Amino acid sequence: MLNAIGIIYANSATDSLQGLAVERPLAAIPFGGRYRILDFALSSMVNSGIRTIGLITPHHYRPLLDHLGAGKAWFLDRKDGGLFILPGVTHGLLGDDHTFCIKDLQNNLELLQKDFAEYVVISRGDQIFNLNFKKALEFHNDKNADITLIYKDTGQVVKPTDEMNYDINNYKQVSNTCCNEEFGSGKLIQADLVCMFIIRRELLLNIIEKYNSIGCIDLIDIINENLGVLKVYGRPTCTLIGTIRTVKDYFDHSMELLNLEVRGRLWLGQDRIHTKVRDNPPTQYASQAKVSNSLIASGSSIAGTVENSIIFREVTLEEGSQIKNSIILPKCHIQKDVQIEYAILDKSVIVNAENVLKGSLNNPLVVLKRTVI
Repeated sequence: MLNAIGIIYANSATDSLQGLAVERPLAAIPFGGRYRILDFALSSMVNSGIRTIGLITPHHYRPLLDHLGAGKAWFLDRKDGGLFILPGVTHGLLGDDHTFCIKDLQNNLELLQKDFAEYVVISRGDQIFNLNFKKALEFHNDKNADITLIYKDTGQVVKPTDEMNYDINNYKQVSNTCCNEEFGSGKLIQADLVCMFIIRRELLLNIIEKYNSIGCIDLIDIINENLGVLKVYGRPTCTLIGTIRTVKDYFDHSMELLNLEVRGRLWLGQDRIHTKVRDNPPTQYASQAKVSNSLIASGSSIAGTVENSIIFREVTLEEGSQIKNSIILPKCHIQKDVQIEYAILDKSVIVNAENVLKGSLNNPLVVLKRTVI
């Protein structure tokens, strides 16, 4: 068990998902055939030995509670520690530009005060990754760091932009920030590649107290303001597949799962991704069914053609229908001779016979939940 507690910001908001996040938080959007986006951050913390995890939720948190229950699937239904549901501030009144809003922690200060763990691991709830934090915490200890930023290693040289950047020297220390200017001899990374971080619990409590009267300021902004005072280090990870902020993000990162190398990073390692268990029968394939390069979950019935697609649980595809380069969420019913390409069908959509639904690679068609076409 790690000497750390975890906090997941599951209250990220965006207007760029074309209705996929209207009735559910972004973190609760289904992903990969049987998971929710939140499962990846939650499973990574549990697999790292973190047994106390606080989940900061938005105001429409019912789908999250329905999925999580008491946390049994993640081994968090326990007497000591466990899963804590933390109400977040109403970001609609404060804007949606805050990833790690300090007010969310101020409103739930008791979780940090009651626990005696030395460190806090903070992650977003809108990312797809499988990361064991043990090595990151070892790095944090070896450097005697105040804060360790964990960022996506793209393997590419990053040039300064108008956005915020970090200059990381050869000792992995974040020495300064720069915006479209010359930087030192180290490595430059973009601030939006920072996906999670480790911070000393006492330091976090001090930051919350110091910024108590300022309002909803982002923790990353506070770190930027204090780079000259705090010992901040950066540690890359290649396990981050991506962040979901737009429909294009959701579609692209879903389609990446059809790549065996990506699936290996997420699912084929020692640490598995946990999710809510549903006891469905195996998917039934009719004699005329044709499936290629696709992921199909349990409980479905396939009598048509599926190519380069992801099919969730309990989907019915009737004879003569074709699904190509698409994502079909649970309990959809696609009747005979339907053609679907570059589309995302939300839960319980019914497509009547002989309809044609087509989007494009850069603009996938989104069909909202319970729509009848």
